[in-house]
Amino acid sequence: MKNGIHPTLTATTVSCSNCGATFETRSTRDSIQVETCSQCHPVYTGVERSINRGSRIERFERRRARAAA
Repeated sequence: MKNGIHPTLTATTVSCSNCGATFETRSTRDSIQVETCSQCHPVYTGVERSINRGSRIERFERRRARAAA
């Protein structure tokens, strides 16, 4: 590695604007503001609901049954 071309990493505070959680990491910036973090993001918290509409064939069969009725 060449000397003098790499930025210096310092301890950085990352804060979430959504839930207010903070944690420390290393970065070239003094502070980082994020919109969502792992504590409030639905995928990581398990709050996310998956909508199961069925497969294409099932949806086709439902439309076909409605049209026949």
